[in-house]
Amino acid sequence: MSRRSLVLAITTLAVAGFAFAGFIYNRPSPTPRVVAVQASDALVRPHSPILGRADARVTIVEFFDPACETCRAFYPVVKQILAEYPDDVRVVLRYAPFHKDSDEAVKILEAARKQGVFVPVMEALLDAQDEWADHHKPQIAKAWAAAAAAGLNVDVARKAIAAPDITAALALDLVDIRGLGVRRTPTFFVNGQPLLSFGVSQLQDLVRGEVEGARKK
Repeated sequence: MSRRSLVLAITTLAVAGFAFAGFIYNRPSPTPRVVAVQASDALVRPHSPILGRADARVTIVEFFDPACETCRAFYPVVKQILAEYPDDVRVVLRYAPFHKDSDEAVKILEAARKQGVFVPVMEALLDAQDEWADHHKPQIAKAWAAAAAAGLNVDVARKAIAAPDITAALALDLVDIRGLGVRRTPTFFVNGQPLLSFGVSQLQDLVRGEVEGARKK
């Protein structure tokens, strides 16, 4: 994984967090410790994209990189969970741009969110991942092309990605990634509980248990 260079942050927290996160991601580290936290802490921020019902009682937080093959593989699983529990579950996406040029792909997503085409563009980037997300020589122009085909106004988006709110939000995500011990994508939390045993059935079981518990309250 490589540190991505984000544009200047507008807040002291964002600037400090970016520098600190950059230092951490480029040095060797022991096996990470992923900690359980409350959803009101560093897991969910006001800027975080939400899929599903915003007031759902079960929250899946996914640390997500649009260039990550496993994130792409898990996306149908996440969609299936949302379809199975439309009133009970929401998914909060946190950006973890660990791969080369995936920070720009994340900015494309944020520009798409401002235009109201977040999900179509996200799905287009995942579908076209093999074309643009080569981890050694990414071709980010192809990501822009895929986003345009999904309905993104590219001219408007290219201006939007330099907006201070996008820059600060991505820098804050890096701060939270470090604080939570996240080193890989996707990393999942369900109602603050980390998915320690990674797998499709494990995620489904953890969500099911939280849904059943929420329905009993």
